Amino acid sequence: MSTPPTTPTLIACSHGTRSAEGRATVSALLDLLSQELPETRIVQTFVDVEEPEVTDVVARVAPDGPAVVVPLLLSTGHHTKVDIGGACARYPQLIAAAALGPHPLLVRALLNRLHELPGGTAGFLPGDHVVLAAAGSTDPEAALAVERLRALLQEEIPAPISVGYGAGASPRLPEAVAAARATGARRVIAASYVLAPGHFATLVQRAGADAVSAPLGTDPAVVSLIAERYREAALVSV
Repeated sequence: MSTPPTTPTLIACSHGTRSAEGRATVSALLDLLSQELPETRIVQTFVDVEEPEVTDVVARVAPDGPAVVVPLLLSTGHHTKVDIGGACARYPQLIAAAALGPHPLLVRALLNRLHELPGGTAGFLPGDHVVLAAAGSTDPEAALAVERLRALLQEEIPAPISVGYGAGASPRLPEAVAAARATGARRVIAASYVLAPGHFATLVQRAGADAVSAPLGTDPAVVSLIAERYREAALVSV
């Protein structure tokens, strides 16, 4: 048996994607996380599309001692409750951390990405409308989490903000963009509330907004938030 780690292992569990750019983004994010937590063993896993699957990784890591599964997912839902929660249930030494959102650090990351657009966050004009573009889930708690994030973001932006989803909830992204225009918006800006390039980021790009911010990706606020979720749960696991 391998020597138990001095601190709980961090099992970083992302959704998984077929996008090469998306995979590279998650890999880069974990590289930055290892710099943030240099004494922590970090193991990568997925709930869909890619391997190794979270159930297999949890079974392999559990004999080594305490571990924290951190969902690299922005909202709670099936993947956090069933895939990750179910994988951890058999092992009392494993803790499933909370989903990343909602959190003020994600607001900071969104603002940073919006600032990268022409004009930046200081360039909002009368008639602008922001659509918070989320992946979506059939779990009602996910919609509540996105709405909470929208409210936090609204505190920082003078333009009105509505929500649109890629799947699982309504309104869908094209509908949200169209509704914003129907209420008189001159420019619709889609704030990509997705972690990395991939299927849902593509849906945001194709929703018809006039401007689209980049996925949150390796923004320093995201790295800090993952580390925070790990530390919060690690206090329980030891």
